Amino acid sequence: MGQNVLAIDQGTTGTTALVLDASLTVLSRANQEFPQIYPQPGWVEHDPEAIWESTIQAVTHAMNEGGISGDSIAAIGITNQRETTVVWDRATSQPIHNAIVWQCRRTAPQCEALKEKGLEELFRMRTGLVVDAYFSGTKIAWILDHVEGARDRAERGELAFGTIDSYLVWRLSGGATHVTDVSNASRTLLYDLNDMAWSDTLCGHLDVPMTMLPEVRGCSEVYATTRGIPGLPDGIPIAGIAGDQQAALFGQACFERGQAKCTYGTGAFVLVNTGDQLKRSTHGMLTTVGWAFNGTTTYALEGSAFIAGAAVQWLRDGLGMIDRAPDIEALAASVPDNGGVVFVPALAGLGAPHWQPDARGAFFGITRGTTRAHMARAVLEGIALQITDILNAMAEDLGSPLADLRVDGGACQNNLLMQYQADMLGVEIIRPTHVETTAIGAACLAGLATGVWSDLNDVRGAWKEDRRFEPNMNASTVQQHLERWAYAVKRC
Repeated sequence: MGQNVLAIDQGTTGTTALVLDASLTVLSRANQEFPQIYPQPGWVEHDPEAIWESTIQAVTHAMNEGGISGDSIAAIGITNQRETTVVWDRATSQPIHNAIVWQCRRTAPQCEALKEKGLEELFRMRTGLVVDAYFSGTKIAWILDHVEGARDRAERGELAFGTIDSYLVWRLSGGATHVTDVSNASRTLLYDLNDMAWSDTLCGHLDVPMTMLPEVRGCSEVYATTRGIPGLPDGIPIAGIAGDQQAALFGQACFERGQAKCTYGTGAFVLVNTGDQLKRSTHGMLTTVGWAFNGTTTYALEGSAFIAGAAVQWLRDGLGMIDRAPDIEALAASVPDNGGVVFVPALAGLGAPHWQPDARGAFFGITRGTTRAHMARAVLEGIALQITDILNAMAEDLGSPLADLRVDGGACQNNLLMQYQADMLGVEIIRPTHVETTAIGAACLAGLATGVWSDLNDVRGAWKEDRRFEPNMNASTVQQHLERWAYAVKRC
């Protein structure tokens, strides 16, 4: 058997395939984008067939361009955009409707109706989530109610629901296996974290037949084997699954309680490991499953900032202040400080811990002396200050301060941003050599199930640090920044 692992990272705008060896060295990589579908404002869809085709193309290119033999692949790991919902025909494997994407807001009225019935607290206590169109449950019901005959077919057991991981395992196995893992199941509004099982009660409230649901398994075990996939031999174990943010936490080797990671992408996602404790947040965080491994479930608290790298894109595309996103670092570093300017990146409302969907982005403190460099610096600082709020709230929930923060995602390459983040949090920021930690996490979960790595210490040893950022701003200056930020947030 080979000792390489194929990781499939199925994201919102494209699919990435990586082949890694036992030292976590990336041997080859390929990405394939696919179209976004916007039927009307606030609605977002994907064609599941386009997702599948992008997956096949990414895998084929990664194997071919790296000169990788199919016989060298010991296992396949999958990580995926979470909450995105697919319903397909079990007999033909054909989707009955486009996938409804996690970003889609079409089911907001159904969520409001559930709240009006007084069900919000029930869902929070059972699932750890808030009742929101973000999650899968109301998306399933919408498809059943808007595709002719779908609800009757679902009741007869003819239709299957899955998040993207389920759909890919189904297709990779030639329709042999209908499974998901606990991390993805915990994002549906249908999975009871207390019982660690699908909830008949929650399915009833959302009008989702339980006959549609996949079997829920751990994150590191053999679920199925490949069958009839171009460029891959039959029989490769599909052995690791985790939602993208949980996979990033695992790929950052955050295996101990209190360890945290932040992924800086279009938005920013913070997860902190809470160990085997199902921790309820009193500060606006989500409670979620991190992973299930070797019979033990690890939980996490999650907080998200809706806008991170997207604020830099806005400076580039909306305001024309920079030509390329990486240019912001040099521009921001051309001034010694923000000149008194504060930016709140509420371009799509404020997420955790504020939860102010109607908030809007704003600059404060602009004077005649303000330059675009001051504004660029304020934008980077605003990204970091959002994360500071989330992590301080998480520390309150945990009852202990953060030890350090591991970072990944494209924007973590910005040294000025990372240094400011360290200053505001007062802890070390640790950046790994490989920042594509979602794919690495999926690969590690698959490799652990198939003997590429023997245990978590093996994975911890393969994880490589690139750089640490130590806090070096004096306490009084930090306090001034935090106070100006709090003042600005209240006025958005």
